[in-house]
Amino acid sequence: MQLTPDTLGPWGVAVAVAGGALRGSIPYMFVSLGECLTETSGKINLGMEGVLLMGAMTAFAISDLTGSPWMGVLAAALVGLILGAIHAWLTQQPAVNDVAAGIAMILFGSGLAFFFGKRFVAPMAPQLPLIPLGGWSHTPAVESALRVSPLFFIGIAASFLLHWVFTRTRWGLNVRAAGDDPQAARALGIDVNAVRFAAITLGAALAAVGGAHLTLYFPGIWSEGISGGQGLMAVALVIFAKWSPRRCLAAALLFGGAQSLGPSLQSLGVQGYYHVFNASPYVFTLLVMIATCSPNRRLAGMPGALGKK
Repeated sequence: MQLTPDTLGPWGVAVAVAGGALRGSIPYMFVSLGECLTETSGKINLGMEGVLLMGAMTAFAISDLTGSPWMGVLAAALVGLILGAIHAWLTQQPAVNDVAAGIAMILFGSGLAFFFGKRFVAPMAPQLPLIPLGGWSHTPAVESALRVSPLFFIGIAASFLLHWVFTRTRWGLNVRAAGDDPQAARALGIDVNAVRFAAITLGAALAAVGGAHLTLYFPGIWSEGISGGQGLMAVALVIFAKWSPRRCLAAALLFGGAQSLGPSLQSLGVQGYYHVFNASPYVFTLLVMIATCSPNRRLAGMPGALGKK
């Protein structure tokens, strides 16, 4: 879709940013929800970038081989479960550092994706069906901008479901207990290791579904640089959202809109500072890290045992 001054004029920026937020927020949404689940249990998974890439490659490959994009999404989730299980097992071994394990998983996941994805760089796999939200408009540019992936609505449902799990279910309360005070949780008879294993595994599966969006809708191809660091940025997004699944949804829309700002302005002929606008998500990430890195205070909503054994 290309917006020009002849079609929408200055309103083109707002329309393009809104459409870009709907498209670009989906990877952030799924990865941040997965990381939110993981960190609420008291563990950190910095390997989400590798999971995102592996999910993107798997979804594209299975969609290309079977002709079914939904099979690609399911396969991505399954691969995410496997990578999550590896990370969960690794981080619960004695003397294993969560950050070091996460970096190892980035290298492992991205390496697997690059190796197995070489044969799928050129093909165009079947894409996910789109839901038209711009039917009310007779302007083709608006209709095109508001054609949304069904994964967007699945992500919204997942955010509210995860909030409900945390607040209304026994397992969700066990996850929060394991993240806030594992010693007290063990005293109450909660198997902290099992709870964390499940949370890390399911969190990685969610992140992998976000990768499926990259190759089965936007940008809809497989390439080695397709993630653009979104898996790592989503970790900062969780801090920005204060470990709340519903805030993760809002933060993902904000980051998705920021990501679309540069291309939206360029489509309207604004060439100056183009690369600065393109860097908006990275600037937001840096600002979040600066604002939250304080040795003198504990972040609101932060699990008490986060990063500890």
